[in-house]
Amino acid sequence: MPQLLHRLVNQLEADGKSTDSAWAIATSELQKHGDLDAHAQLTAQGAQRQALGAAGRAKLRASKASGGNHAPDAYRYHKGTNRASLK
Repeated sequence: MPQLLHRLVNQLEADGKSTDSAWAIATSELQKHGDLDAHAQLTAQGAQRQALGAAGRAKLRASKASGGNHAPDAYRYHKGTNRASLK
């Protein structure tokens, strides 16, 4: 099982979703975004995002949310909240 999928399932379960529901939602969302194929295997894009790690993905999300005004390396990752903020 890809680490990306496992992490999302754990996050959904922590938010109160049942295990079966968390698996279904995580698989569907990652497939919709092109990170998993129909067999729940990582695509090239998914492998690239998994290699970023949680911190890299959070920084990339924050950078995109800023409209590209700040590069991902301008952000600091906060492990407890899985968010990134400007340094």
